[in-house]
Amino acid sequence: LSSSASGASVVAIDNKIEQAMDLVKNHLMYAVREEVEVLKEQIKELLEKNSQLERENSLLKTLASPEQLEKFQSRLPAEVLCPEEQSPGVAAPAQHSGGSAV
Repeated sequence: LSSSASGASVVAIDNKIEQAMDLVKNHLMYAVREEVEVLKEQIKELLEKNSQLERENSLLKTLASPEQLEKFQSRLPAEVLCPEEQSPGVAAPAQHSGGSAV
C-alpha cells in the first residue's frame, strides 16, 4: 500500500508539473503573439513614414537648385549622403553568411 501510495503521489506531482508547464507555455505564447502584433503595427507605420519621407525627399531634391544641393551635401557626413552605398556592403555579407548557414 505504501509503495502504491507513493507511486500515485509521484504521478500526481508529475501531472501538476505538466499542468504548470502547459500554463507557462500558454502564457508565453500569448505574450509573444501580442508582442508580434504590436511589432507588425510598428513596422507598418514605419514603412508608411519611410515612404512619405522618400517622396518628400525626392520632391525637395527636384525643387532644390544645384547650389542648394551642393551646400546641403557639404554639411552632411558621407554615411548620410550615400546610405545606399553603405547598406549593400553591410547587408551582402549578412545575407551570404545567413544563406550558407541554412
